[in-house]
Amino acid sequence: MADAAKQEKQQEYQDYVKHVTPTHNLFLDMCKAFVTGGAFCVAGQFILNWCGRAGLDKEAAGSWCSLLLVLASVVLTGLNLYQKLAKFGGAGTLVPITGFANSVAAPAIEFKKEGQVFGIGCKIFTIAGPVILYGAFTSWVLGLGYWILKLCGVLK
Repeated sequence: MADAAKQEKQQEYQDYVKHVTPTHNLFLDMCKAFVTGGAFCVAGQFILNWCGRAGLDKEAAGSWCSLLLVLASVVLTGLNLYQKLAKFGGAGTLVPITGFANSVAAPAIEFKKEGQVFGIGCKIFTIAGPVILYGAFTSWVLGLGYWILKLCGVLK
């Protein structure tokens, strides 16, 4: 009798999990990510073209584009709109510069109430920190490999 009750509870639990677990349409999610990421890229291209028409050279236009995309991402994060956009667009919001700016701004806003030092200062890179660390380490390893290959005469 106890075994039947245990199986019934397990079945109820499995039914509950099935009910509360969200289902996803992979094709629809990919389309949303494509559109969202594409919108960020189109905005970046628009900024580049606008800066070029304003008389800036390619390097300065690229700098302004980066600056404005980071600013837009931080403002959207501060207004709590980036999270809603990420909920809709998923991985499309991870376009490198805007996604990285969001990963720095979100913890700063979240931990602001803990103070400047122990809140913002300690927590600002909780998400972006590992990306910076492993990115710097990987670039060092690849640079070392490149240097060794040049020393061996494999690369010129």
